[in-house]
Amino acid sequence: MAAKYKVPGIYVEEVPKIPNSITEVPTAIPVFIGYTEKALSNGRSLINVAFKINTLSEYEHCFGGAFQSKFDIFEPEPNDSRPTTLLNGKAYVIDFKPHTKSFMYPSIKLFFANGGQACYILSVGTYEGKTQLEVTAEELLGHTTGGGLKYLSKVSEPTIVVIPDAVSLEDECFQVYQHVLTHCYTMQNRLAILDIHDGYKPVTNGSTTNDIITNFRTKIGTNALSFGAAYYPWLHTVIFDKSKITLEHIDLDLKRLSKLLPEVNARDMIKTALNSTDFNVIDNTLHSGLLASSPTYNSIIEAILNLMNLLPPSPAMAGIYTSVDANRGVWKAPANVSLASVIRPAVTLNNDEQAYLNMDAVSGKSINAIRLFPGRGTLVWGSRTLDGNHSEFRYVNVKRTVMTFQQSISLALRAYVYEPNNANTWTSIKNMIHNYLNQKWRQGALAGASPNEAFGVNVGLASSMTNQDILEGRLIVIVYVALLRPAEFIIMRFTEHMVET
Repeated sequence: MAAKYKVPGIYVEEVPKIPNSITEVPTAIPVFIGYTEKALSNGRSLINVAFKINTLSEYEHCFGGAFQSKFDIFEPEPNDSRPTTLLNGKAYVIDFKPHTKSFMYPSIKLFFANGGQACYILSVGTYEGKTQLEVTAEELLGHTTGGGLKYLSKVSEPTIVVIPDAVSLEDECFQVYQHVLTHCYTMQNRLAILDIHDGYKPVTNGSTTNDIITNFRTKIGTNALSFGAAYYPWLHTVIFDKSKITLEHIDLDLKRLSKLLPEVNARDMIKTALNSTDFNVIDNTLHSGLLASSPTYNSIIEAILNLMNLLPPSPAMAGIYTSVDANRGVWKAPANVSLASVIRPAVTLNNDEQAYLNMDAVSGKSINAIRLFPGRGTLVWGSRTLDGNHSEFRYVNVKRTVMTFQQSISLALRAYVYEPNNANTWTSIKNMIHNYLNQKWRQGALAGASPNEAFGVNVGLASSMTNQDILEGRLIVIVYVALLRPAEFIIMRFTEHMVET
């Protein structure tokens, strides 16, 4: 409506020149759900609150450090498949004591090491001052507490969900995974990165009843599979170093430890420590002395270090998603990328084993492989969602690109709520979406030699709506996009031509 001027003078009117535009939503903002040492920020509790951080130092300031894990040393039982360490001429198993394992802190370190940037931390419990940590599905899901995954439904920004502590639940982890996939389906703007329970064990191609991949495929369910991706195997990392391991990690009394060490000097040190009342001498001086004088004790520490550095791959993949999105774009498959702070995969896969992971003829559920290649290191060698048979959302990058477009366009369309449902509005919307998708096409996000081949926008009467739609207040927009599929299989054909002589 034109202004009514009644007083002579000079008037300034601002005429908008820039039409409404689409701002792309963030594509890689992970949220990590699990247990932390503490959960405080400026005296405020962060338990069951999604708190955004940008660096590892911010995490350590608000959520603390690693859990003080305990390890036991014992003789292996018959048919025990765990690796053994030779101590005083006899094979022993070194393993975590029950309820003394937490993956949250090393996962955050692995995430940032692999290109991670901003992320959310959702602490469901703390372990400061505790000697045991019992991970429960109820705390991770938050059905009764309103925290955990249930609280995450109130937070719109995260686009990736990672729950590294879920693997500690053994088979109960599949209950958590099913709820996470359902949550992602409901929110429509995020993808779950899942870990294989016992993913450090080798695959058996379904030839035995305890095959970990068959177990995963059987128990993960069939709902919302395109909203999740799984990676195998676990990773041997360098997140913890030897200097962080002390005598306190070994849950043995000194007399029993002495019997495991054949070195005379080591036994004399332990005998001296037993007669001392200074706990600092026992914990620090004795540990340093044993490292210097006992190769057997060093073997124990190395075995503990290897166990602490054996981590599920989901946090590393969250970092790679972030890095690839920043450097190439969400439409680039997060694969054929090397992993940082990783020595090697826990299991070395061959082509036949990866074929078994990549596609299952019965369930159609795909597991992405992480493989070691000579001269190239450890690479992510797969980019499929769990729904490996899906005609449209078979690939992670395709699914995430569609979610990005959907969220970005739908947020921009909010500006047109209660606008007149007429040709002027339709033209404005069509131009806005066209400009956005044209920019994406120029960046290489869409297939097609021209914009007309890459995308299309239909909005208007007889194009996307009927008279009845307009009468009932519905403005319908139809968007077509030609998405890029990764070159998963590169095929070379050679033909031999006979040359006449």
